[in-house]
Amino acid sequence: MSGQHTTSRRRFLLGGLGLGVAGVGALVLGWGVLPPRQRLNGSAPLPVAEGAVALNGWLAIQTDGMVALAMPRSEMGQGVHTALPMLVAEELDVPLSSVKLIQAPMDKIFGNVAMLKDGLPFHPDDQGRLKALAQWTVAKAARELGVIVTGGSSSVKDGWLPMREAGASARAMLVGAAAAQWQVPHAQCRTHNGEVIHPDGRRASYASLAQRAAGIDPGKPVLKLPKDFKLIGQPAPRRDTPAKVNGSARFGIDARPPGMLYAALQLPPSLGDTLASFDAAPVLALPGVRKVADLTAALGQRGASCVAVVADTYWRAKTAAAALAVQWTGGPQAGVSSAGIYTEFARLLDTESGFTYYSSGKVDAQASGAQRTLTAEYRAPFLAHAAMEPVNCTAQVKNGKVMLWVSTQAPGIAVDVAAKVAGVDAKDVAIEVLLLGGGFGRRLEVDMVAQAVAIALQCDGAPVQLVWTREQDTKHDMYRPAALARFAARLDEHGRIASWENKSVSASITHQFLQRNFGLPGMGPDKTTAEGEFDMPYEIAHQRIAHVIADSAVPVGYWRSVGHSHNAFFKESFIDELAHAAGQDSVAFRRAMLAQHPRHLAVLDAAVSKAGSAPPGHAHGVALHQSFGSIVAQVAQVSVENGEIRVQRVVCAIDCGIAVNPNIIAQQVESAVLFGLSAALGGEITFKQGKALQSNFHDYPVLRMGQEPVVETIIIASAEPPEGVGEPGTPPIAPAVANAVFILTGKRLRSLPLRLA
Repeated sequence: MSGQHTTSRRRFLLGGLGLGVAGVGALVLGWGVLPPRQRLNGSAPLPVAEGAVALNGWLAIQTDGMVALAMPRSEMGQGVHTALPMLVAEELDVPLSSVKLIQAPMDKIFGNVAMLKDGLPFHPDDQGRLKALAQWTVAKAARELGVIVTGGSSSVKDGWLPMREAGASARAMLVGAAAAQWQVPHAQCRTHNGEVIHPDGRRASYASLAQRAAGIDPGKPVLKLPKDFKLIGQPAPRRDTPAKVNGSARFGIDARPPGMLYAALQLPPSLGDTLASFDAAPVLALPGVRKVADLTAALGQRGASCVAVVADTYWRAKTAAAALAVQWTGGPQAGVSSAGIYTEFARLLDTESGFTYYSSGKVDAQASGAQRTLTAEYRAPFLAHAAMEPVNCTAQVKNGKVMLWVSTQAPGIAVDVAAKVAGVDAKDVAIEVLLLGGGFGRRLEVDMVAQAVAIALQCDGAPVQLVWTREQDTKHDMYRPAALARFAARLDEHGRIASWENKSVSASITHQFLQRNFGLPGMGPDKTTAEGEFDMPYEIAHQRIAHVIADSAVPVGYWRSVGHSHNAFFKESFIDELAHAAGQDSVAFRRAMLAQHPRHLAVLDAAVSKAGSAPPGHAHGVALHQSFGSIVAQVAQVSVENGEIRVQRVVCAIDCGIAVNPNIIAQQVESAVLFGLSAALGGEITFKQGKALQSNFHDYPVLRMGQEPVVETIIIASAEPPEGVGEPGTPPIAPAVANAVFILTGKRLRSLPLRLA
């Protein structure tokens, strides 16, 4: 299929998917009830080393007995290059060390189905037919789209069945080959450590059986029962750690194709500025400078107007770009300010009803019988991603072909945008996905890919590496949206919540993302705006949760835990306010609303029990939140020292279903807590006259080692399928800290970041 047809089909299906989310029924019902397309065998042979035998679209057996596994998910520190091979190794009965990773080709079987399916705006407690039909239909649409993407804490969740089935299917083929060779029944053969073994002592390695196995029909894959797992559930060490320690690991910024040049940018100083003119002559006279290029026309609607300088070293490119005399024409966003944005948010909350994501009971009817009504308003700022590896991409355009070396969460989208900018077919774009030095959603965007290809088009076939400065990364991000939320709750005579009303406002990430990357207009509701508010587990009979989407001149994008990152702060802080108003312990107050949610109760109780009592001069703040399918409770031990909030200890309990690798889960919980705590205590991007005021870590701080608390993780045993791990630890930390600060100071902090001054 040509790149043009692929893009058109994706645009059509994405449009249908958007309609399905908005109205669930817009896709053709007859198509929706058909079985989903298989994810075991791809549309083309798996690219493998000479002599290797592919047994399905996911794996091949090499002549040395190693298992080559196609890896469609990006490793950005979350451990998927360890956890996902564990799924295959478990079912194939091989040691984890014998699984080597190869990059998955651009085949639809590797598309992320779980991530798109989880985008439906249904309440977790909803078990109705409409939800089941919508999930079925959207999962089928996602399979047809085949978008290869890493995000939404979905990698293990999405790979849980197809990767295990790939291993089980290959194992059945190898057993079948051995049984045929020995002329014995299949049932007499067992497998262990990459061999098929017969009770009479005969044994054959997978490598010796692979060629014969390739012609055997495996039938329906039979998966192991959890009681038979040998690898899954064990704390295996991270496979990428040695290379990262000894320096041999290759990140995007480490790409070094022969003859590579370097590029740096001058980006617009304010939102919406366009390039008017520049004087290239003085810069072209500098040592090593090869070219000064206006990228505006090549990028079109795919990126900001900008100019690039190409040189033989990065330092020369960077200093020359900074010295380039550029004139900019101001755009309509020149007056954008954070203060104005919040003013507009308040106006929208006053005048717009928004989209109601969840409603139960009769909220308005409860007003007359309430003993007490409480209201509160919370706000959250824009946030940058601030990944340690700067934004970068290396590209080469030569003889009608494009080669990309890039650390990306979205290789499929990167290939499509590279093809569009270069004017070639998508099949003529090759990509090497390197390790990511942090992603957090920023590398779901492909603006750096479009820029690098636009530069490479003007470099006569030479590869060119584009690197942004830290200041550009901070000032030209696709930010976590700012948000404003209002709550009203009524307490009855027993101090219980009689009714709960919540309306919030923010920009829609999904609307902007679809427009930027697929040229689709934003339409309908966007679950990410209200997630963490409408889907709470608390058993309150009368609820109404709505959200108003605000137009945004500020570009917004997915940020670790997305809407949960601020909505958990809003919701869990207000729950604490109500507990205090009711004169009740905040934990007991929550427990009383979780009678029908035993998993949530177990998580809350585990965290509180482990935390114990706060030492003198400290306080414990509690928060409970569910996101990406996982339930997390956190207890933050906090003190206030010289007017500063200090967090010494965080106890975090998580129920994420079956724990594939407890070691990675603990690491990700610690990472998520520290990431969220950095934002809670210091993260804020403010705009004035169209400019982001923050630029680097001196004014956009992240936690230093001396500020990091001890994080203790409790993993709740579960037999449920795996859920998300990389993000769920982030949302509860801000409210847990804020709730502790209230105990210590009596001050209710309703704005992020948390500041006492």
